[in-house]
Amino acid sequence: MSKRVAVIGAGPSGLAQLRAFQSAKDKGADIPDIVCFEKQSDWGGLWNYSWRTGLDDHGEPVHGSMYRYLWSNGPKEGLEFADYSFEEHFGRPIASYPPRAVLFDYIEGRVKKSGVRHWIRFNSAVRQVSYDEHEGMFHVTVQDHEKGVEYTEEFDHVIVASGHFSTPNVPEYPGFDTFKGRILHAHDFRDAREFSDKDILILGTSYSAEDIGSQCWKYGCKTVTVAHRTAPMGFDWPANWQEVPALESVDGRTAFFKDGTSKQVDAIILCTGYRHHFPFLPDDLRLKTANRLAAADLYKVVVYVGNPDLFYLGMQDQWYTFNMFDAQAWWVRDVILGRISLPDAAALKADPITREATEDALADDYACIAYQGAYTKELIDETDYPSFDIEVANQAFNKWKKHKKRG
Repeated sequence: MSKRVAVIGAGPSGLAQLRAFQSAKDKGADIPDIVCFEKQSDWGGLWNYSWRTGLDDHGEPVHGSMYRYLWSNGPKEGLEFADYSFEEHFGRPIASYPPRAVLFDYIEGRVKKSGVRHWIRFNSAVRQVSYDEHEGMFHVTVQDHEKGVEYTEEFDHVIVASGHFSTPNVPEYPGFDTFKGRILHAHDFRDAREFSDKDILILGTSYSAEDIGSQCWKYGCKTVTVAHRTAPMGFDWPANWQEVPALESVDGRTAFFKDGTSKQVDAIILCTGYRHHFPFLPDDLRLKTANRLAAADLYKVVVYVGNPDLFYLGMQDQWYTFNMFDAQAWWVRDVILGRISLPDAAALKADPITREATEDALADDYACIAYQGAYTKELIDETDYPSFDIEVANQAFNKWKKHKKRG
């Protein structure tokens, strides 16, 4: 096969794509020339922990949002690779909520076994992707930090697997510019011990808010105050933890909330989410979507409807992760190999609209889990990715949700 495929990012999604092509090759398929561009010096994406914040040693924005003592906040039974189990990797059963380093080791174990590292160009930051309609080819411009050169290569397909949890959404509140403590986004949080004996304010109520708050409490912060815009998390928190309505302003070290209450705080941690950010893509190729289960403008949540030779992996909100990325990667692979045919432009555009409407009608988180499980199964059923019991995975997520509500 004379095709060339560019994969942008060697995190879990990008590595899933490499594993998908390697699997096909091992079964005798003629696969394209694969090149994976990774701006970091090693694979793993977010799971490649770094102490750095701000800029890396090449002046690139730090990709990772992991902190030192992070543990999985979801059950491993819901994310296990169908072709490489935790027990196969570690040689014995392990706990349901492993720490960061254990999950990285697991991710790395599969790709080491697969032998796909030679497809990856590390320290290679993609600067620009353009599409030439006359040639029917993508032009990918890359900065090679090791050699200190910039170059451009042509590809038939581009697969964007750079993630969407690296560019923080940073809101502004009155008084932030004169706050007499520390303000940081969860993206830059690395060690809870920094906040020992401090009164901390957390903005946001999603996973990073509950996890960072719990870490700071565990490592000895004085109090935790969590401000919410919509509704409190409602868990059975410790006595020195409170949930309050939305922040309105800050004066000195005093935070003022919507209900008229106030609190003296030493640090403000913004657990306010992330942006889908693709500075290397022009407007006509750039995905523009909210963080939702049915990402906008993506057929089957992977094919860009504006150019079906461009694919995005892992761009939706997530209950499922590693195994869903696999399902997407196998499906995209089979489109590129000609095993799956895409519909006409009208059907491509109609699909994400239908998926969004279905998502909007979901009643609660349990319905969302089932929805994403069904989506993952939909893709698996169209490829040779090893099947796994979606219902068992759904039950693991459901049990996890119920346990959290027990306090």
